Amino acid sequence: MKFLFDAHLDLSMNALEWNRDLRMELPQIRALEKGMTDLPDRERGVVSFPAMRKGNIGLCMATLIARYVKPENTLPGWNSPEQAWAQTQGQLAWYRAMEMDAQLCQIRTKTGLEKHLLHWEQHPQDSPIGYVLTLEGADSIVRMEHVHQMYQEGLRAIGPAHYGPGTYAFGTDSTGGIGVKGKALLKEIAELHLILDATHLCDQSFWETLAVYKGPVWASHSNARKWVPNERQFDDEQLKALLEREAVIGMAFDAWMMLPNWKRGQSNPKERGLTLETIVQHIDHICQLAGNSEHVMIGSDLDGGFGKEQCPYDLETIADLQKLDQILLQRGYTSLDIQNIFSRNGLRFLRKNLPD
Repeated sequence: MKFLFDAHLDLSMNALEWNRDLRMELPQIRALEKGMTDLPDRERGVVSFPAMRKGNIGLCMATLIARYVKPENTLPGWNSPEQAWAQTQGQLAWYRAMEMDAQLCQIRTKTGLEKHLLHWEQHPQDSPIGYVLTLEGADSIVRMEHVHQMYQEGLRAIGPAHYGPGTYAFGTDSTGGIGVKGKALLKEIAELHLILDATHLCDQSFWETLAVYKGPVWASHSNARKWVPNERQFDDEQLKALLEREAVIGMAFDAWMMLPNWKRGQSNPKERGLTLETIVQHIDHICQLAGNSEHVMIGSDLDGGFGKEQCPYDLETIADLQKLDQILLQRGYTSLDIQNIFSRNGLRFLRKNLPD
């Protein structure tokens, strides 16, 4: 079973906002949610620490996420950036609790990464799962000193926007540029040599960000607009720009990002024929643009506000990402290609861009 690095998991959000104890087996988590209707994915979660271990997912990018929304913004979120900041600090406290319980191990440096990978290889069932801290949407950054404070806590990647108009950039389902505040944030990110996550940036903010920021950039969970024609995915010009920057693009397993014309809450994965193999068209497209398999990774986003109702129907738990091994092999990918996609590409990027 190949080692798998997942470049995007909302672990703390699931723990604190969905109230899931991720140390439990998934049947236990689902049973506790029986009859709950507050969220569409109740009883349908696919991520837990035991499931990650079963799938040999020994490393992930784990998020902090809290949106600040201005009064005119109809999206759910916090009413002040200070509240959003406090939410991320609660999420950070959960990660620390999981470290104390030997469930997770935070990776901050290249040395720490190598130590963790070696320990996982030798003791995969007894090692904590490694995680690198990333911030999805920067609205919780009240002032620039907050970026430096989070860097000291191990933050190593930032996506400036999430959904809607943000403080520093415009995200999915909105239109606009990065402005003075966005440029100030990018300056701090560059100073700290953080990874810039281009995921969720609207087209205008994407191009303005790449023009300003010259440090390491990747897209943790974004698919190809060729196959799903909406702005949440990248078009070919954006993908080529990322490839020129030696970026890696993570494949997301949210149904509406995999198949066109998906209607949330209405479409059914099985009826639409949504399987794990569906992602291969996105992988193929990026590999063809790149001319190799060195710029694709897995950024599953599983349990990122959705569950089995909105992911491939042949995926029961996150461990089933391992099925991609045979799927890709049958589609003509070599074992090395598959290793690249499963972990080598993401690990190479981290080895290059984490501090010593």
